[in-house]
Amino acid sequence: MSFSNPPPSVEQLRQHAPQALAGFSWQPPWPLQERQTPAAVLVGLLPRAHGLQLVLTRRTDHLYHHAGQISFPGGRQEDEDAGLIATALRESNEEIGLLARDVEVLGCLPEYATPSNFRITPVLALLAPEAALQADPFEVAEIFEVPLAFACDERNYQAHRIHWQGGLREIPALPCNGRFIWGATAGILQMLAAFMAGIPRA
Repeated sequence: MSFSNPPPSVEQLRQHAPQALAGFSWQPPWPLQERQTPAAVLVGLLPRAHGLQLVLTRRTDHLYHHAGQISFPGGRQEDEDAGLIATALRESNEEIGLLARDVEVLGCLPEYATPSNFRITPVLALLAPEAALQADPFEVAEIFEVPLAFACDERNYQAHRIHWQGGLREIPALPCNGRFIWGATAGILQMLAAFMAGIPRA
């Protein structure tokens, strides 16, 4: 697998990403099943002077699920959500104060299953540079940014072993600036990197 470095520009993403997403496929490490709980995360790209940045969060330590872990803003689909894009937007507003008007949705990456029985739809979007983000103190310990170029460099990934069903299993991990990104978040980043590699640069 060859990942792109440097990643595409904002205009290249606007021009090519929607069509490229329609034809992009990815085999998740965990099988997709109907009984899994639908969920969505926002893979938000924030334009900065030094390049596109991914917006990630660190969950608070007291949460019941995935306490202290690094994740995209997102969560399970609720009955009132019009769809999984709506789920990602609602959760992003609740967790990091992101307004829908500051989000330009490009489309959805393939579903990603987790061993915790979720079926996650990653919603890829460009965020307005002026978007004001505010962490919900109950759910989010901090909001931080990861350079898209860093996440698109396959040399930055490593294998992380976890105990699963009586044995060891390797899953992707991405150490970054003293933080350890692993599990579904690292897997979605790895999928994103593979997707970015196919975006035309012209």
